[in-house]
Amino acid sequence: MAGQQFQYDDSGNTFFYFLTSFVGLIVIPATYYLWPRDQNAEQLRLKSLRRVHGRCLWYRLRLMKSQQSIVPTLKKAALLFGWLVFLLLAYKVSKLDREYQEYNPYEVLSLDPGASLSEIKKQYRVLSLKYHPDKGGDEATFMRIAKAYAALTNEQSRQNWEMYGNPDGPGATSFGIALPAWIVDQKNSMLVLLVYGLAFMVILPVVVGTWWYRSIRYSGDQILINTTQLFMHFMCKTPNMNMKRLVMVLTAALEFDPRNNKEATIRPTDNVEVPQLIRELGNINVKKKEPPFYYPYSLKARVLVLAHLARMDVSEELEEDQRFVVKKTPALLQEMINVGCQLIFMANSRGFSAPRLVTIENCMKLTQMIVQGLKESKSPLLQLPHFEEEHLRYCISKKYKVRTLQDLVSLKDSDRRNMLRFLGEEKYDEVMAVLGSFPHITMDIKLQVLDDEDSSNITAGSIVTVTVTLNRKRMVDVFEQEQEPVPCQGDEAATTEEAQGDTSKAKTKVWQNKNKGAKKTAKSKKKKLTKKKPTPAPAKNKQANGTVAGNEVTTTTTTTVATVATKEEDDDGSDKGSESDEGEANKDSPSERDEDSDKQSDTEVDEMAGDDEEEWEALQQSIQRRERALLETKSKVTHPVYSLYFPEEKQEWWWLYIADRREHTLVSMPCHVCTLKDTEEVELKFSAPSKTGNYQYSVILRSDSYLGLDQIKPLKLEVHEAKAMLDNHPQWDIPDTEEEDEEQEDSDGIEESEDDDEDND
Repeated sequence: MAGQQFQYDDSGNTFFYFLTSFVGLIVIPATYYLWPRDQNAEQLRLKSLRRVHGRCLWYRLRLMKSQQSIVPTLKKAALLFGWLVFLLLAYKVSKLDREYQEYNPYEVLSLDPGASLSEIKKQYRVLSLKYHPDKGGDEATFMRIAKAYAALTNEQSRQNWEMYGNPDGPGATSFGIALPAWIVDQKNSMLVLLVYGLAFMVILPVVVGTWWYRSIRYSGDQILINTTQLFMHFMCKTPNMNMKRLVMVLTAALEFDPRNNKEATIRPTDNVEVPQLIRELGNINVKKKEPPFYYPYSLKARVLVLAHLARMDVSEELEEDQRFVVKKTPALLQEMINVGCQLIFMANSRGFSAPRLVTIENCMKLTQMIVQGLKESKSPLLQLPHFEEEHLRYCISKKYKVRTLQDLVSLKDSDRRNMLRFLGEEKYDEVMAVLGSFPHITMDIKLQVLDDEDSSNITAGSIVTVTVTLNRKRMVDVFEQEQEPVPCQGDEAATTEEAQGDTSKAKTKVWQNKNKGAKKTAKSKKKKLTKKKPTPAPAKNKQANGTVAGNEVTTTTTTTVATVATKEEDDDGSDKGSESDEGEANKDSPSERDEDSDKQSDTEVDEMAGDDEEEWEALQQSIQRRERALLETKSKVTHPVYSLYFPEEKQEWWWLYIADRREHTLVSMPCHVCTLKDTEEVELKFSAPSKTGNYQYSVILRSDSYLGLDQIKPLKLEVHEAKAMLDNHPQWDIPDTEEEDEEQEDSDGIEESEDDDEDND
């Protein structure tokens, strides 16, 4: 009986299979993930951005890096070397395939399958004379020839070959281990054990431990857990945090401490350069003896951030450190916003002091300031190229009164050119190109209570959903719309001139909140809607005989149907007259009146069913949109931000939230909108107040990249009293036990018998 045999690969052939598979598992995924992007595509992208972003610091750094970096070349060389090794191993394996072919005696004797016995003997004699050891031939080859001859001429050997593939009969099943035999050789045992112990007992635990230690120190946004705790401590300690205090807390983050971050550095020259910058900046609370604000790393980071906001020049060594600090600040400020919002909503339930709304909004403003390299008190016009402090006096003069970017866009082209006469033609075109690339956002707000019968009725304590639709355009598109003239035609010149004057007034107020106009249009829409709304049907007064009067039926029918055409209304009027005339004559015929009442009830049911279907379809569509939004993973690459002094390419993102400006409280959790390219729909949820009444909230949209583009829209909330739950609703009167079921059936039977007796009487 055949057994099993395990053997190591003495020749090393099977080891090549293992090695080829191992190299392939490494090379193929590495090529997919690590192959550098096409440098030509990156160059073309940068070339397309050059006209607008050519003066930005991040653009110049990215262009320099793409031209001088040798990392992509090294990656390509390493991956190509890996593919070369993989192909060589595959070629080697392909040459080893013949060693594992099935045994064929005809092939050994160089005969065609099915050769006759005489041909086999003749070929055997020829090969024996050639390979016999006595004739100077190879002994191993002769043994193979003799074995093949026996397999074809000996009956037992032939049966063994046909049944088992081997003339010698069934042999032991051989399993090859894809490792060379020298690995288990006793001479090399110590070396193998040493390598094994080093790999699996030293290197692997160190790698896993390092990864685990790093993962437990950082949050999901790659912010140190200790930094998050630091922010939480100071936000609870200082609920109303002004901008100076906020900068101190921000720069105390442990990401800037060399003991926690290897990228942070403390140089020997800092003892000379940092005090010099402190003298130039003035009062920055250096003597504050509250840890960790007076630590060297915190003081250095604070000085570098304030120098960045003041657009001061620093040395080359400090400039490198400044870029590192400035690049880290947007993510840290976002973490501060998250921490502050969580503390606010936790304080509502637990009753401890929490940061105020002004602290959250100061974090958002500071992000804008750092991205643009501007102080809070500076004009947003300084975000544009070639604008300096001395140029602002031309803009804020009584003639132009340009203080914001929107004011600059709203000017006529001739006035704008005259105001910016200090710029040459080329610089003026560059300023207009940059201004045209700035975003212009419009917000559409929809207020509703989802999963409720009446979605427009807001009751106390209900979950309110505010759906905000954001539409992004460029300033140049809005600018072109404002420059379009209103056409005038022939005899209607006077009226069109008046219309043009009205539209020009409206156009000059594109950047203002048109609350009055919105209120008027809302009132007019409400009036139209009230005209179209069907009036409730009056109660049907039962007469002595249990029928309904014909005139009442006609009136109810005409009042409930509100969407009929004009011709149908005329027909209804004539029918109403005829029915009223026939009412006296047909008092004793209730069948016709019953038919009219049935038609009327069917119409009402159809209308109610149609409204319910529309509401149900709208609800299903909103649920499907939310499910798709949860399943979709949108790219956070939106539009590159124009920032003259930010060292890294920044994408254009926004914060959207609801706040009570009077009470200075946050109503909904801020949503960080990172996927707004053209249009984005955002849902903000919050609980309605527990008391009925009218409330005035604000929907606020803030940029995390630009100054002066924030928007605030009012949100009126009318809270009604919640409907009382019906305690004895027949639908929920379900008996708990079988005895109650029997009692209920008995009582129903008794009532039915009493009703039958009354009918018989």
